[in-house]
Amino acid sequence: MAIKFQYNQTYLQRLKKQLLVRVRALPTLKNKEAALRSEVQKAKETAEEFDRKLQKQLQEYQHAIALWDEFDNDLVSIKDIDLDVKKIAGVKTPILEKIHFEIKEFSMFKNPKWFLDGIYIIKELAHTAIEQEVFHQKMQLLDHARKKTTQKVNLYEKVQIPGFEEAILKIKRYLEDEENLSKAAQKIVKNRLQQMEEDV
Repeated sequence: MAIKFQYNQTYLQRLKKQLLVRVRALPTLKNKEAALRSEVQKAKETAEEFDRKLQKQLQEYQHAIALWDEFDNDLVSIKDIDLDVKKIAGVKTPILEKIHFEIKEFSMFKNPKWFLDGIYIIKELAHTAIEQEVFHQKMQLLDHARKKTTQKVNLYEKVQIPGFEEAILKIKRYLEDEENLSKAAQKIVKNRLQQMEEDV
């Protein structure tokens, strides 16, 4: 990325300020990137833990699969899910607060007695599945923020800071050359004036 500038003192000062902003921001960005990388890893591990927990729960109830044909699937539904937001390294991430289930009325005498256990099992499976999804969302949000932060670190470190340094160096050299030419021109004029005075 070529830095646009003009060969004058104003642009030199402007570029120095912009360089200073980026140099000061770089350590903070690097710390944020490291924190996000760590949080992404934690969220990934927790999401994988919920994946395993859900698979284990499903396997535990696999033996009673024939009974589930008798179960009324409309008996339990999710009415609402309460989520909260927690900021991690400046990124808003979801936290599961509570799941509100709606359980339809049913006759305990007309249905098998294990229906209450079935309701508990479905609520437990739903809770694990929703928590798993929340952590997957959290991981994706954190990973997206980490990627953007990494891009910004790379942009500052590999493109903008070297670009500003190079532009500042070019302006300084140009201004020094201009000053040297001006001094040389003044010296030539002075020498000519002295020569003319001596000739008269």
